[in-house]
Amino acid sequence: MSSQRLSGKVAIVTGAGFGFGAGITEKFVAEGAKVVLVDINAANGESVAAAQPQGSAVFLQGDVTSEADWCKALDLAISSFGRLDVVVNNAGIVNKAIVQEEFDRIFRVNIKGLYQSARVISPFLQKQGQGGVFVNISSISALRPRPNLVWYAASKGAASAATKGLAAELAKDNIRCNAICPVAGETAMVPLFLGKPDTPENRKQILSGIPLGRFATPADIANAAAFLASDEAAFITGIELPVDGGRSLN
Repeated sequence: MSSQRLSGKVAIVTGAGFGFGAGITEKFVAEGAKVVLVDINAANGESVAAAQPQGSAVFLQGDVTSEADWCKALDLAISSFGRLDVVVNNAGIVNKAIVQEEFDRIFRVNIKGLYQSARVISPFLQKQGQGGVFVNISSISALRPRPNLVWYAASKGAASAATKGLAAELAKDNIRCNAICPVAGETAMVPLFLGKPDTPENRKQILSGIPLGRFATPADIANAAAFLASDEAAFITGIELPVDGGRSLN
């Protein structure tokens, strides 16, 4: 069901080729937004873009850690849809490995991507002069770090802190910045959270700590993102919104 709460808005969604990013893209389009999808995997991104109504979405193969690719995404939004209102920083990775290469990669993608988006997009929104919104996908691990995902949790803690800092810094320009903190999601990343094959038995430990008894779906995260991106949330900035089925209560 659509309320068209995002009618007239243009958004960039990163990591849009699967999982939460694909769900956010579909929800934003259903709510009336035009979307620039950014994903490093061209096949996935093109597939999600092609599934949207004609004229509602365009795809850019890009690396969120690249300033040049953020400039391309902004240019594509302007050339395709004439403006930009919302950025959803969804692209991210998780890995239980703590070898240095994976540590560096986790922080590069999960944090540098946010840095580049702020560096490129904030000045444009300030110049455009009509405010704007950043929705950053953090994690419930930022609020309640757990064993075996320490460095992932640290990267998401940094994402949440950056969100709050940017919210304070950009409020004078009516640019809102909020974070969503999902629990483990029903996406292809489940084996990475588990650190082992995705089986009912292996899911039990995590599911036992989620009072509502299931993982987050892309629709759960997309609904929260659409609200935070909409004018209904016009007086909300600097928050970390748990979408976690009660996981943070335990």
